[in-house]
Amino acid sequence: MAQRGFFITLEGGEGSGKSTQVPVVADFFRQRGYDVVCTREPGGTKLAEQIRSVLLTKDPDEDLCDKSELLLMYAARAQLVETLIKPSLAQGKVVISDRFDLSTLAYQGAGRGIPLAEIAALRQVAIGDFAPDLTLLLDVPVEVGMARMRARGKADRIEQAGTAFFERIRTGFREYALSHPDEVALIDGTQELAQVSAAVTQVLTERLGAQL
Repeated sequence: MAQRGFFITLEGGEGSGKSTQVPVVADFFRQRGYDVVCTREPGGTKLAEQIRSVLLTKDPDEDLCDKSELLLMYAARAQLVETLIKPSLAQGKVVISDRFDLSTLAYQGAGRGIPLAEIAALRQVAIGDFAPDLTLLLDVPVEVGMARMRARGKADRIEQAGTAFFERIRTGFREYALSHPDEVALIDGTQELAQVSAAVTQVLTERLGAQL
C-alpha cells in the first residue's frame, strides 16, 4: 500500500466530459494499490450537498445574487476540505474531485465578473493555501458542451446561463491552464471517449509516475 495520498481534480465547462473521466482516474490509482475517494463540488458531504441544492435550484421568487453564489461556493468547499478531503489524504488515500477551486475562478471570476482579488481573499479564509496535486482540465468548444448538456435533460440554475457566460468561463479556464502548466494539464475533450481516457492516463503517468 502506498504511503501518501494525492488530491486530483477534474475541471471543465458544462458538457466537457470531466465526470466521465472520474472513474478512469480512480481506476488508475486503484490499480496501483491506493484507496480512492471520489467526490464533487459543490457538495461531497451532507451539509455541502444542502448548499449545492441552494446553488443549483432556481427559486422563482428570489434570484441568488453573484456574491451570495460565491460565498456559498466557498462555504461548501471549506466543509468538504476540512471534513472529507484532508482527513482522507492524511490516511494515505487518493481523493478525486469533480470540480474544485479553479471552477470558482472560471465561473464566478471570468463568468460572473467578480474581481479575482476578492476571490483570492475569500479563498484564503476558506481553504488557505490548500490546493490539488494535479488538475485535469477537459476542454471543449462551448457549442459542443452545450449540445451535450441539453442531451442530459433539464438544466440547473447555473446551466441556464447564456452562451456568452460559458464563453467567458472557457476563456478563464484556458487562460489559467496555459499560464500554470505545472498545475493544470489541458486535455482536448472533443476526441473520442477512448482517446480522452488514454490522454488522462498518460498525463497521470507522466506527471505522477515517479511519486507512485
